[in-house]
Amino acid sequence: MPMRGKKMNLAFGLEVIYEDAEFVISDKDKVGIVGVNGAGKTTLFKVLLGEQELDSGSVNIGNAEIGYLPQEIVIEDEAETVWDYLRDGRPIRKLENELNEIYVKLETAEGEEQERLIKRMGKIQDRLEYLDVYDSEDILFDLINEVGIDLDLLERPMCELSGGQKSKMAFTRLLFSKSEILLLDEPTNHLDASTKEYVTNYLKNYRGMVLIISHDVEFLNRIINKILLVDKTTHKINIYEGDYGTYQKKYADERKHREMKIAQQEKEIKTLEEFVQRAKQASQTNHALKRMGQERALRLEKKRAEMLQKLKTYKRVKMDIKPKREGAKIPLEIENITFKYPSTPYLYKDLSIKLQGKERFLVVGENGVGKSTLLKLIMGILEPEKGKIRYNDKTDVAYYAQELEQLDLEKTILQNVDNDAYTEWQLRSILSNFLFYEDDVNKKVGVLSPGEKARVALCKVLMQKANLLILDEPTNHLDPETQKIIGGNFALFEGTIIVVSHNPEFVEQIGISRMLILPFGRIEDYSRELLEYYYELNTPDEEKY
Repeated sequence: MPMRGKKMNLAFGLEVIYEDAEFVISDKDKVGIVGVNGAGKTTLFKVLLGEQELDSGSVNIGNAEIGYLPQEIVIEDEAETVWDYLRDGRPIRKLENELNEIYVKLETAEGEEQERLIKRMGKIQDRLEYLDVYDSEDILFDLINEVGIDLDLLERPMCELSGGQKSKMAFTRLLFSKSEILLLDEPTNHLDASTKEYVTNYLKNYRGMVLIISHDVEFLNRIINKILLVDKTTHKINIYEGDYGTYQKKYADERKHREMKIAQQEKEIKTLEEFVQRAKQASQTNHALKRMGQERALRLEKKRAEMLQKLKTYKRVKMDIKPKREGAKIPLEIENITFKYPSTPYLYKDLSIKLQGKERFLVVGENGVGKSTLLKLIMGILEPEKGKIRYNDKTDVAYYAQELEQLDLEKTILQNVDNDAYTEWQLRSILSNFLFYEDDVNKKVGVLSPGEKARVALCKVLMQKANLLILDEPTNHLDPETQKIIGGNFALFEGTIIVVSHNPEFVEQIGISRMLILPFGRIEDYSRELLEYYYELNTPDEEKY
C-alpha cells in the first residue's frame, strides 16, 4: 500500500514546518529525504512513528510495520546484552508474554470479554507466525554471520561497545525486525566500509519501502529511485524521480524558472503600481482614468496575493583554524604501547607511532579494533597497560570525539564554548560562523539535532587554536556542503592532524600522507585503494594458509 501525506500542517509556535504539504510514495520505493537543517526531515519520521501529531491533515501507512534507525543510538538498559538487543528487534518475547496473560484470563473470562480475548489471541498468533517465531533465532544467527558480527560480542553489554559497533548492532536489529517500512536517519554514521557495503546491497534489494535521511550522497545514489524534498521556504513536500544528481538538476531548473517568474511578477506589479499612482493624482473630472485606476488597483491586489515567495539562500559554515603557535617537528611519539579492556583480547601490543610536524595521519580498521580507543589513549582519557605517549613541549592539542562526549548536554551552546581568551561578543561572533545566531546560543545542547551538536563541537575544537588536531569521525552528522567546507579548511591547516574517518572524499581532501591499519599496527603510505579495501590487507598472506 502506498504511503500518502494529505494536507499536512504543522507549526512549532511561529515556526511553520508543513503547510498543506502532500506526497505519495509507492510500497517498494527507495527514497532519499533531503532539505536544509530545520526543514522538517526528522520531524517527518516522528510523524510517521506517531511521536509527533500534525496540527491538521494526515499521513496514511495502512497497517504496515515501521522499523526505525535513529541518528543517535541510545541504550536505555546498561546491562542489556548485544544478543538481547538484537533479538528484541522482533517483539516475539513481548507478544509471547501477552499471549500467556491471555491464557490466564481466559480461564475465568466470559461473554464479550472472552470473545475480545480470543480475537486478540488470534491476532497475536498471526503476528508471531509472520515473525517466524520458531525459526527467528536461526534467522538472526544467519544475519549475524552475514553482517560479520563477532560471536564473542553477543554476551557483552551494549553500553561497552564502540560507536561503530553500536551502529552496526542497531542496523542488524533493524534488518532483523522484518518491517514493511524502514526509516533510516543518517545510517552510515560510524559504519566501517565492509558493513556499509553489506547494508547498501541489503537495502537495494529490500522488498519493502525505505526512507533514508543521509548526507552521504554516494550511499544514497546506490540505493534510491526517488528524492523527497522538504522545502523550508514553501513548507511543501516535493517528490523527484531519479537519484540525487538528477534531483539537483531538476531543482536548479525549477529554482531558475521560479526566479524568472518572480522577476516577471515584480515587473507587472511595478507597472500596475505606477498606473494606480497616476490615476490617484489625476483630476477628479478625469472619470475614465479614475475608473481604470480602480480596476488596476483590484488587479494589483490580486497580483500581490499571487506573488511567489523568493527561495532563501541559507548561510554556510565559516571556519578559522589557524594555530596560535608553530608546532614541533615531532609533535607526538607513541612508544610500544599495549592496551586491552577487562575480559577482552588485547587491542594492540607494542604499538609505536612517530608523528611528523604538519602531516595528516589516518587511522583505519573495522569497527571495534580500537581506533577511537587509540585517540582516547593519546588524549590521556585512558591509560596504556605499558608503553609511553610523549608530546613535545610545543604541542597544543584539541580533540573532537566521535560521540561528542566533549559537550555538556545540560549547558547552553554559549556555555559549552566559553573560553577565557574570548569576550562574550567574540564568542557570539564565532558561533554565528557556525550558524548559531542571537537567542540560539542560549539553547541547551541536549535539545540540538546531531548535526547542530557536531557544529558546536567543531567550534569548540577550533577555538582552542591547537597545532595538533585529534579528530574522530569529524564529518558524521554534517551535510555534504559543510563536509566540503571543513575539509577545505583542514587541508589548509598549518598544524598536524591525526584522524579516524570512513569518508574517502574528506580523507583525500585534507591530504593524508600515511595511515595506520588496525588491528595489525602496520603503517603504510596513503592510497585510496588501501582505504577502501584494507579489509583484505588486515590478514597477511602467510596467515591465509
